Amino acid sequence: MRLSCYLVFCVLLVPSLQQENEEPNTFTECTDGYEWDSERQHCKDINECLTIPDACKGEMKCINHYGGYLCLPRSASVISDSHPDPGPAGNPHGGAGTDQRNNPCPNGYQPDSQGLGTCVDVDECAHEIDDCLPSQECVNIPGGFHCKCPDGYRKIGNECVDIDECRYRYCQHRCVNSPGSFTCQCEPGFQLASNNRSCVDVNECSMGAPCQQRCYNTYGTFLCRCNQGYELDQDGYSCNDIDECSYSSYICQHQCVNEPGRFSCICPEGYNLLGTRLCQDINECETGAHTCTEQQSCVNFHGGYRCVEKNLCIEPYIQVSDNRCMCSSSNPLCRDEPGSVVYRYMSITSDRSVPSDIFQIQATSVYPRAYNTFQIRSGNEQGDFYIRQINNISAMLVLARPITGPQEYVLDLEMLTTNSLLSYRSSSVLRLTIFVGAHPSRTSHCIIYWAIKLFSW
Repeated sequence: MRLSCYLVFCVLLVPSLQQENEEPNTFTECTDGYEWDSERQHCKDINECLTIPDACKGEMKCINHYGGYLCLPRSASVISDSHPDPGPAGNPHGGAGTDQRNNPCPNGYQPDSQGLGTCVDVDECAHEIDDCLPSQECVNIPGGFHCKCPDGYRKIGNECVDIDECRYRYCQHRCVNSPGSFTCQCEPGFQLASNNRSCVDVNECSMGAPCQQRCYNTYGTFLCRCNQGYELDQDGYSCNDIDECSYSSYICQHQCVNEPGRFSCICPEGYNLLGTRLCQDINECETGAHTCTEQQSCVNFHGGYRCVEKNLCIEPYIQVSDNRCMCSSSNPLCRDEPGSVVYRYMSITSDRSVPSDIFQIQATSVYPRAYNTFQIRSGNEQGDFYIRQINNISAMLVLARPITGPQEYVLDLEMLTTNSLLSYRSSSVLRLTIFVGAHPSRTSHCIIYWAIKLFSW
């Protein structure tokens, strides 16, 4: 198919007058595809379909065009030369009583409306006298018009077909094609960048994420976390308080109290909180927080104290030192009584594990060939304790059964000394008062060692 198009211009060259009495000479020239019409005094179009033998080959038909001709399929439709020529500006179908024969301008032009004798271009697109298809856009050009496909379309045959931009991966995440265009969409957790194609992460934490306590932004999403003492609910957003007290009975030495996001340990009366979990006995005797008189001694025990008389000796015993009483052998009333009684005090906690060594007795004076034995003389009617002899000069008081407080025991721990060669026999008693505290302790226990001094007669 041969397609020839020409733009038409008519140029009139008129030399300046040399002398008033001389007849001017006029020169005319037309562009290709036009020839000068001396009768009408303008350039007229050459009909190449008539002047060129066999202008179009095959099944193509020849259509004369302004300044050229077109070879088109026989089924093609065009605006023929018989279409009314444009008239003055604003009247594309020609003015009243005018036709192309009276139009001195080439096709596609018309005289200016001010009568200046110039030719102005006719906007075929604005006057809708173009032959563009509905899918095409009309573009006005000097002396004619041009049909083109709008942005986002490409020409296939005579039609403009939408370009599927999504096939070329214009978008970072998702592409949605639309007629003549496309839009980019982002996955959840992202938003379009300023170029409308890339996707950038959304900081949900700064945009009101539904986290109850703490929010951490991550790439494309976010995470909720809870403060210490709370745990994340199954919904992934809410925080529930952790009941630390339910995890273990050993979390506090005495009592655990759960609070929102934390827990606290409290101690019973007579104890101070040591650190955050342990309870330490208050020694009222050392702090002076007691009511004992000058004639009394203050004895501290777990959770409290006791005031005891300084002189505990009862006849026939006489006091020889603090907490020590003696019964002289010269006194007939002392014949069947222990030679000495020593008063001591100790404290243990409730629910102590058994068997448990709690008190050791040690003889400080040893005579040659003397043999010592140890026993509980009184105060152990329930069998809560027993004596384990270690050697000839020491023994251990053992707690045999679990005991609970508050309560107290008064045990007479006796050491019998015999010498078969000298037919010697004596005894000494340690009167031990044991205070059992009201509360158990989970700390390590200590053994109290005490020495009994033997006296000779």
